[in-house]
Amino acid sequence: MRKAKVNINNEKLQASSEVLRALSHPLRLQILEFIDQNDTINVNKIYNTLNLEQSITSQHLRILRLAGLVETERDGKFIHYRIDYDRIKNAVGAINRFLNKEEDEEEA
Repeated sequence: MRKAKVNINNEKLQASSEVLRALSHPLRLQILEFIDQNDTINVNKIYNTLNLEQSITSQHLRILRLAGLVETERDGKFIHYRIDYDRIKNAVGAINRFLNKEEDEEEA
């Protein structure tokens, strides 16, 4: 039996891989959880509370920001971070659909 041709939108694939990459790191998940507990928070509070180096924290926040998982707002010299819950919801939904489809194929 011949398999169907697969069409993949490279832009969407790149964006999806950035989101999955961002979500795949335990420290980034810890940072997201901390932001979630505080609604919106500045970078100083993140690295001081989680006992991280400022540069490491900024690198991880950059990855989360580029993936669209967090949003920023400048208040003077401080940058405040908050979670983009719609983006997280979409990513988790896509992962769950993929895993459920994979389970269904294994059972067939």
